[in-house]
Amino acid sequence: MPERLFVCTPSKLGSYVDCPRRYRYSYVDRPTPPKGPPWAHNSLGASVHTALRNWFALPVDKRRPEALPSLLKGTWVREGYRDEVQERAAYRRALEWLESYVETLDPAVEPLGVERVVAVKTAVLAFNGRADRIDSRPGPDGPELAIVDYKTGRTGLDSDDARGSQALALYAYAAERVFRRPCRRVELHHLPSGTVAAHEHTPESLARQVSRAEDTARDIAAAERAVAEGGDPDTAFPTTPGPICTWCDFRKVCPAGAEAPAKEPWATVERVLTPTAADE
Repeated sequence: MPERLFVCTPSKLGSYVDCPRRYRYSYVDRPTPPKGPPWAHNSLGASVHTALRNWFALPVDKRRPEALPSLLKGTWVREGYRDEVQERAAYRRALEWLESYVETLDPAVEPLGVERVVAVKTAVLAFNGRADRIDSRPGPDGPELAIVDYKTGRTGLDSDDARGSQALALYAYAAERVFRRPCRRVELHHLPSGTVAAHEHTPESLARQVSRAEDTARDIAAAERAVAEGGDPDTAFPTTPGPICTWCDFRKVCPAGAEAPAKEPWATVERVLTPTAADE
């Protein structure tokens, strides 16, 4: 019998690549182990992403910077901040990012998709994912697509980050098949710095990323089978200790993660607000 397709999203694949144990806690163990408190940087990122989605949902004549305060306020996620003072400072900084970013956009240009779900099947995967934005742009042989991903976190993103992003490559691969137009360009739009990191894929480089995703799916399926057949879950899904443990939602329930130094839920936002302060 043929193998069942592995249903996945970029975050599901990425979770396993980062740490198989985290994947197990998220997708295998039931009930799911308790998570730690919400992270303020996730709240900040979600607020900015939703505000941009709603900005594009406005009529063209309403897409003006003056609309941003109400859009951001209406989508603001309050979880994880140290206190109201820090939350207000984060709101003001996010609004500055948005105001600077929309100045670079032509309000009359409609994206082909905003938070658009694209899906594709391969011999191994049933992939689906929600792209922040899909643009249609003129190319030498007609319209071409570009995948745009908003970033509000770490600085220093460059073309290597765009090239190496499996999520962006999978979005491009799926979008090309959904819309039947070439989709090779992927972009990381870093709102805090106003920079764009971009990469032009080739059919071969996209195929390599898809192949890597399929290899990951096979590894996951093998680990899940081992557990279903009575194998030791800790052996099937080992930990990958490292700096990422500090930020893991399951740090407290993972023996390896519990040894990592704890970070306050608002630590990353504090560095955003005071970038000259030394990281601890």
